[in-house]
Amino acid sequence: PGEYYLEVPGVGASRHFRIGKDAFATPFRLAMRSFYGQRSGIDVDLRPDFPQYRFPAGHLEIGRYHASSGKTGTRDVSGGWYDAGDYGKYIVNSGITTGTLLHAWEQYGDKFRRLSLDLPESGGRQPDYLDEIKWNVDWMLKMQDDDGGVWHKATTANFPGFVMPKEDLEPVLVIGPKNTPATADFAAVTAIAARVYRKLDPAYADRCLRAAERAWTWIEKNPDVLYPGNPPGIGTGGYGDGDASDERLWASAELFRTTGKEVYHQAFLGARSKWTPALKADEAQGWGNVNNLAFYTYLFAPRRNAVAAGEIRKDALAAADGIAKRIGNHGYRMPLAAKEYYWGSNSVVANYAIMLLFAERLERKPVYKNAAMDCLHYLMGRNTFNTSFVTQVGSKWAMHPHHRPSAADGIDQPWPGLLVGGPNADNGKTPPARQWVDEAGSYRTNENAINWNAALVFALAGALP
Repeated sequence: PGEYYLEVPGVGASRHFRIGKDAFATPFRLAMRSFYGQRSGIDVDLRPDFPQYRFPAGHLEIGRYHASSGKTGTRDVSGGWYDAGDYGKYIVNSGITTGTLLHAWEQYGDKFRRLSLDLPESGGRQPDYLDEIKWNVDWMLKMQDDDGGVWHKATTANFPGFVMPKEDLEPVLVIGPKNTPATADFAAVTAIAARVYRKLDPAYADRCLRAAERAWTWIEKNPDVLYPGNPPGIGTGGYGDGDASDERLWASAELFRTTGKEVYHQAFLGARSKWTPALKADEAQGWGNVNNLAFYTYLFAPRRNAVAAGEIRKDALAAADGIAKRIGNHGYRMPLAAKEYYWGSNSVVANYAIMLLFAERLERKPVYKNAAMDCLHYLMGRNTFNTSFVTQVGSKWAMHPHHRPSAADGIDQPWPGLLVGGPNADNGKTPPARQWVDEAGSYRTNENAINWNAALVFALAGALP
């Protein structure tokens, strides 16, 4: 252990780097604490680590029902996490974000049970990590209607300029319609929360499970209600999904794992054949395709079907073998194919790391863990830019994320722990891996997003001792 650099006479010296079992501890903490910096409806203060980084609570007003919701009046939709570089809050993206973080807890929670995130809730009865996640689950619960369905998002009509949260004075709107992908993502997350919080807060776990089962009842009556796109006058993120089958699969798998009820088991078994093989080496999970999460969680369900689980396990390991092989053949030892340098390509790298870490849980092969670490090395500087894509991690990092507090707070350095989107190929003139611009205006390459950071947190959790 210690700090080192490499020097080649006549060529030059590397940057200083640290070797040690805990080398990823600080990046993990910063990546997870970034969610506190994304909180809506509360004063945020990153002291003691970053005393200059703070803002007063914004978006405290009661939300108004938009005509697309089918209702009139107001609804309290305060709280939760800002989705990305803007101040919107979206159920679909909160779904994979919160689900990924809860899965990381189930897989690695013993490693960071005592992690201090310096939150307003720190020192309470449950770990800081779960306190932070609960902040967003609480908001998701507010988005469920009395009939069990869940509205799509809570945003202003359009994106604000580069201002701090309190300076965004446009009214928050509850935007619909209630739809199957959003409701199924909600059901999956609250089902996981029901089992994660069971021992720490039984009453809260019961509340989450009731919400999940009410959502499932709505889904059964409305299996294919899709978000039709933004209604007139709304210009915030769409998160539209043309296929709800993967969200339904995920909801059924999580509800089965949590409750053991056969109704959810049969729903999962009846739907899974659409994905053959269950997991693929060239298909990482994302907000629009959550079926991978359904298959992984099924493998750890206490009452899983042995034959189905055996087939899924085989596919999961084969997918991991393919990812690891692709990494081994790449000059930078990373998993992206040329076609995968799209919006948020860095999150694809992080999600491939998650697939490798799930495989490592199934079969303790060093190749899986090593390949997952290669993904982290790429994100933290072993790339064509010699730059860490995680703000304030490493010795040279992305400086100008498309992140409103970073652009509006008057501080030179960006808010810490944010994974930016990365290379986004949109022309044939520049190699795909080189199409990244470190500018605040470049939302296509340099925005942050909570789902991307959640994947990073999971990958970093796998690197902890």
